[in-house]
Amino acid sequence: MQTAEIRRRFLEHFEKRGHTVVPSASLVSPDPSLLFTVAGMVPFIPYLTGREPAPYPRATSVQKCVRTLDIEEVGKTTRHGTFFQMNGNFSFGDYFKAEAIAFAWELVTGKVADGGLGLDPERIWPTVYLDDDEAFDAWRAYVPAERIQRRGKDDNYWSTGAAGPAGPCSEIHYDRGPEYGPGGGPEADPTGDRYLEIWNLVFMQYERGPGEGKEFPILGELPKKNIDTGMGLERVAFLLQGVDNMYEIDEVAPVLHRAADLAGLRYGADHEADVRLRVVADHVRSGLMLIADGVTPGNEGRGYILRRLLRRAVRSMKLLGVDAATLPELLPVSRDAMSASYPEVASDFARISGIAYAEEEAFRRTLVAGTALFDTAVSQARAAGTPALSGTQAFSLHDTYGFPIDVTLEMAAEQGVTVDEEGFRALMKEQRERARADARAKRTGSVDVLAYRRLLAEFGPTDWRAYDTLHTDSRVLGVIDEADDATSDDAEPVVRAGGITRVVLDRTPFYAESGGQVADAGELTWDGGRAEVIDVQRPVKGLVAHQVRVLEGELRAGTELTAQVDREWRLSACQAHSGTHVLHAALRQVLGPQALQSGSYNRPGYLRLDFAWQGALSAQQRIDVEDVANAAVRADHGVRALYMTLPEAREFGAIALFGETYGEQVRVVEIGGEWSRELCGGTHVRGSAQIGTLALTGESSVGSGARRVEAAVGLEGFRYLARERDLVRQLADLLKTPQDGIVDRVNGMLDRLRDTDRELAALRGQQALAAAGDLASSAADRGGVAVVTGAPAGMSGGDLRSLALDVRNRLGEAPAAVVLASAADGKVAVVAALNPGAVQRGLKAGELVTLAAGHVGGRGGGKPDVAQGGGTDPTGIPAALAAVEQTIGAATS
Repeated sequence: MQTAEIRRRFLEHFEKRGHTVVPSASLVSPDPSLLFTVAGMVPFIPYLTGREPAPYPRATSVQKCVRTLDIEEVGKTTRHGTFFQMNGNFSFGDYFKAEAIAFAWELVTGKVADGGLGLDPERIWPTVYLDDDEAFDAWRAYVPAERIQRRGKDDNYWSTGAAGPAGPCSEIHYDRGPEYGPGGGPEADPTGDRYLEIWNLVFMQYERGPGEGKEFPILGELPKKNIDTGMGLERVAFLLQGVDNMYEIDEVAPVLHRAADLAGLRYGADHEADVRLRVVADHVRSGLMLIADGVTPGNEGRGYILRRLLRRAVRSMKLLGVDAATLPELLPVSRDAMSASYPEVASDFARISGIAYAEEEAFRRTLVAGTALFDTAVSQARAAGTPALSGTQAFSLHDTYGFPIDVTLEMAAEQGVTVDEEGFRALMKEQRERARADARAKRTGSVDVLAYRRLLAEFGPTDWRAYDTLHTDSRVLGVIDEADDATSDDAEPVVRAGGITRVVLDRTPFYAESGGQVADAGELTWDGGRAEVIDVQRPVKGLVAHQVRVLEGELRAGTELTAQVDREWRLSACQAHSGTHVLHAALRQVLGPQALQSGSYNRPGYLRLDFAWQGALSAQQRIDVEDVANAAVRADHGVRALYMTLPEAREFGAIALFGETYGEQVRVVEIGGEWSRELCGGTHVRGSAQIGTLALTGESSVGSGARRVEAAVGLEGFRYLARERDLVRQLADLLKTPQDGIVDRVNGMLDRLRDTDRELAALRGQQALAAAGDLASSAADRGGVAVVTGAPAGMSGGDLRSLALDVRNRLGEAPAAVVLASAADGKVAVVAALNPGAVQRGLKAGELVTLAAGHVGGRGGGKPDVAQGGGTDPTGIPAALAAVEQTIGAATS
């Protein structure tokens, strides 16, 4: 049975039993503490924990997941994979254990003709928690008691690891037969090879207290008991397809076999090759699905994980002997295997493949540069007598060249050296902690998020009026002390003039930073006091926090005040955000639908937009995009916001921003009808003419397959064009030419400069020829070798090389070596030229240049007869040349 068919049957089975079918959430996790969605229950956490009311009593989904904690183990065993799919059914205070067990049994053992999976009921072995008699009794209706095993907390108890919901589990295992191990059920099979776990039913029924590991108190039963289940789709697929593991199922094996064909191998013939083939098959599929969900390669967070996966796949193919680009061969195979379940990987393949192929090409270039740095580090380590790379060197390879640590480890193992992984991990941890601290400080200041959660629990969510008004009468619910600017009166913080704090209001007109739009500016005023609003964030879902600077009076909880947004600021912010939508629509109209937005930032007067595209825009494309955008502004298209469900929005043609997470109800902003429809929570103008002038100010690369455009908007757009006009007028006055003749005048000046450069080059050549004779006549005998060293001033590397070769040719056939160094513009060029006689005496130009370059703060290398290098310390030239002469003399005496 194909994987897509198992998926369909699962959803249909639970839909018939009253479950709402919920589409898979993005691989980009809605939980800020997670990079990716790592389990099927992640999108339902707010409902399972009771933080939010569930919109339906029972639900079912097949959730895309990515886990990368064990990425180094992928391929080494057939158990580890990064991308997987988790089938789940959920009850939010509706049914409980007996129904969950019945639903699972009916699907697993149901006849194929009736929509079931057709597994042999005699091979089903359930496990339950030690004292969970309720689950044991429920299973007794289907399975004899001797096939139901009780297990402890390590296997059959679930909790988040912190105080909160918890409860026992019941796992469903399938007996694959004696060829996979001895009998005796799951308890007798610690590896799980014979008794394969295919489904885990979690019964959330208790409130647990704090504790370490599996030791924690049970405080009581939850007011509402929930069901959370997870069936591993890949595991069920390899059972029903009669293969041994997930790498051999229909959604993975085609990539594995295509990779083997490219390498001229047969899967199963060699263990080491099989490991690499499995890495390729897993990582190519994971890369496909991550890019489909809007992740792009980068050096941090999700982007780094994706980059690491793609580069591990490319590196593995290279180690299998395939030097040509491989993703163009493998990614389409994965697309075809996955499109039955996820049609978007086919419809969006132009964008997906462009990003992946660009990343492979960048890595192929990186391998050349990074390998050179790696080889140098290895040589230095060996020369120092410590065949190990430091954590700093490994981190430099990662941070500068994008080398995943496992690539560095593989290369080190091939060279017989070790790597200080602990040092590398420490540096990586420091970098991540700095980034997290910056992000955390932006959202919550220096305050623990629990302070906001307490306010939310006590007062409920903020009454947010940003779409409707710029003014509200509000009350301070809480003052969150950020530093030492607040004093305490009766345990309540009081902030006086000059102090900066964060306040939570019962209602607010202020827009909190999100969706690329900066927060509103404005004021809070009250009887005898005034505060400037300098930032607005949402530290926890549902709550708005205002960072303010008190200008007059005192601010404390309970203060009745007026919240007023700066009208000009809001208008300019609306212009920038609506301008972003207009620019996105213009890019798609000019370049095509694959030019999808992948990120944005807008503030009053300025916007930037990142989008999927290969290569720089031409000058004409930039003009066309700007023209289309400004034509839309002049047309004064109507702007309106609509609310609908996410499936309705997709059917409506609304574009969702990659990497964002959305609830069931979404807001669609429409400009000019279907011309621009995007999911968006930002503030916007009423008509596109309000945007004003939109002037493109820049276009650049921001990574593989991604470009960035920047624009000035509204009054700032006009000012930008005015500055450009003034600059043109000044140039015309300076060059004494009409404005429309500036280009011709500048081209003429450049032609004259090029002619002058050629004349200067000819003069330098003549000077070099004249110097060659003098240098040749200065040759000194060092052990039977005619040695010339010199330091002509102001010569480039190319000119110095020509001079060295000329001098060498003048010295005849007797052994001769010429080493010259020259300083120009603060840099040093070094060249060594040896004739065949000197090479036969054991001298090597590359070693001489390396020696000299070390004295001038650089490095170099080359062939035995000619080598070149450089440095940055001209003061070291005399010592460099002296060391060369001494070395030649010692080597030839």
